[in-house]
Amino acid sequence: MKKIIFTVLGLLILTTSTVSAQDTKWKARFRVISVQPAESATIDVIGGDVNISNTIVPELDFTYYFNKNWAAELILGTTNHDVKAIGTAAGDIALGDVWLLPPTLTLQYHVTSMEKFEPYLGAGFNYTIFYNANSGLVADNVGYTNSFGLALQTGFDYDLNDKWFLNFDVKKVFLKTTATVNATTALGATVDAKVDINPLILGFGFGMRF
Repeated sequence: MKKIIFTVLGLLILTTSTVSAQDTKWKARFRVISVQPAESATIDVIGGDVNISNTIVPELDFTYYFNKNWAAELILGTTNHDVKAIGTAAGDIALGDVWLLPPTLTLQYHVTSMEKFEPYLGAGFNYTIFYNANSGLVADNVGYTNSFGLALQTGFDYDLNDKWFLNFDVKKVFLKTTATVNATTALGATVDAKVDINPLILGFGFGMRF
């Protein structure tokens, strides 16, 4: 059994070492991203709008090439945002913070005829999971519904050599949720809000082929 394992590992190492950049099927990227919500809300009972903070976090993605031009990318990361209801009948209300886990899958078209420079366009879907919501000091608790959304993408890779490259990426995610704010202790009410988050995501980092 050990001989078989070492033989397979040896073949994988040999195969990897002899594959050219044009033959590789996979890319992995590590980016630092700035997540900038373009938020708006319809809040029942007390009216007003919502403010959601920007955040900067790391992101990891994996891309599989079907051929030299077409690829699929899975984008992984998690973000934390402060949330505030503003301009309501009860004034501005801090609603704590919440974590978002938004795995996103896009289908991409890559322009591969420009030597080291490889721009791409992508479109796909996002599913956002809201978790670890902290309701702050006013609300008793705040809940958020998970949701699907459309994702659009553009960016480029710039080759440093056959294995390593730099990456710049821009995504727009069309994301909605319904927030339920239980504030019976402070306000004597439970309030629902339909919230459009729709973040713009700017990323810069590096990647490798394998």
